[in-house]
Amino acid sequence: MLHRRDAMLRLGQLSCGAISLPQLLAMEQSAAAPVKKSAKSCIFLFMWGGQPQQDMWDMKPDAPEGIRSPYQSIQTNVPGMQLGERLPQVAQHADKLSIIRSLVHGTTDHQTAVYHALTGRVMVPPRIFPGNFRQRTDFPSLCSMFSYLGGESLLPASFSIPRPVAHDGVFYAGTHGGMLGSQHDPVELGKVFNHVETGPRSEPPPLPLILPDDVSVARLQARRGLRDLLNAEDRAMQRLAGTRTFDTAYESAYQLLHSSSVSDALNLELESPATRDRYGRNEYGESFLTARRLVEAGIRMVTVNWMFITPAAKVYNVWDTHGGLNDLEHGQTGYGMLEANYCLPSFDQAFSALLEDLSQRGLLDETLVACAGEFGRTPKINANNGRDHWPFCYSAVLAGGGVQGGSIYGSSDKQAAYVKENPVTPGDYLATICHACGLDPTREFHDLAGRPFKICDGEPISAIL
Repeated sequence: MLHRRDAMLRLGQLSCGAISLPQLLAMEQSAAAPVKKSAKSCIFLFMWGGQPQQDMWDMKPDAPEGIRSPYQSIQTNVPGMQLGERLPQVAQHADKLSIIRSLVHGTTDHQTAVYHALTGRVMVPPRIFPGNFRQRTDFPSLCSMFSYLGGESLLPASFSIPRPVAHDGVFYAGTHGGMLGSQHDPVELGKVFNHVETGPRSEPPPLPLILPDDVSVARLQARRGLRDLLNAEDRAMQRLAGTRTFDTAYESAYQLLHSSSVSDALNLELESPATRDRYGRNEYGESFLTARRLVEAGIRMVTVNWMFITPAAKVYNVWDTHGGLNDLEHGQTGYGMLEANYCLPSFDQAFSALLEDLSQRGLLDETLVACAGEFGRTPKINANNGRDHWPFCYSAVLAGGGVQGGSIYGSSDKQAAYVKENPVTPGDYLATICHACGLDPTREFHDLAGRPFKICDGEPISAIL
């Protein structure tokens, strides 16, 4: 802060005896100590259901039959780093990736694991569907941490696309602001489908990547307290009406506030056909592309929730590749699910396109891309030729945003079953995301009873930053 004594000394140095408030604030800003460059925004790719580390990120070709992946290992563009053969396009961007192979927690249930993965906290007491609906006594999600820690903004702090983590009308705990309050909830687009209520369809429902008819950009901004901010600025301008002078910062903010940047970001018709083809003309590709457009428009956090909606509007967390789902196309086996367009093929295309696009646009250094699920998959392949829930060792990825590309952190044992070196908790992973984006994960907030808590209960992985 610019202290009163400093301000008076500087006033005395001016040849004329007057100084405007904008000039004073500008001097304060110029006098601030330099800060370490951080990512401006984050795209969090939430792989709901849990990706199999043994088939994608942590291949174990020497493991016994029944444990090792049926997929071959392929060389990436980083010497010595290998991925599963179903990720050929991602492999060409391995130099941008930091793969963490040692995430661990003890929750095998989807509902409680989602909460742990998105808040960094163990759900106490555990709540399972349908009792896992979100409540204001919950800890805040990562997207709400960005809202709380990022301070006031001219735009909503976070978006959740293409729809919330939910099914049968139940929004999962850990996906909103919790005890931080509704002002820190993410903007959520899309409907929570309930197949019982909607009945059969001839095709999957349309993508919901547009603002609802009754929600304008102005209304979204009002949710972030901007109405009060504008009112205060308006009163200030009336008091200074004689000057009729806007400084550059105010004018820029005013234009941004009244622009259509958010609605334009959601309009993929403004993208070239070639770019849309590169990402993939499906919900996943279009969600990844929309996430890039939103951060380009100034949104700090965008969460993309990976799920599949059947023609009957039934929700599946398709990375949950047990197999044995006869009502889901290719769901009879777990590897059938992995090879379907709702899993590996679309992921390889969309994720590689996102990394490539951000890099070509010069946005990768200032955009952190995170990719994780709520847990991994069992070492042993089950009777349905799939893998079951496994939180005791799994992998996640970070890219861009100052993270060391082409690196691997932590390691697993010979079967990718247990952590061998450098265990990482979900809280550590979220704290790393916050830290990389210049946010302080140790900052305190108070629950409804006034008890203090760190906003994120974890330690950043300094070795990869």
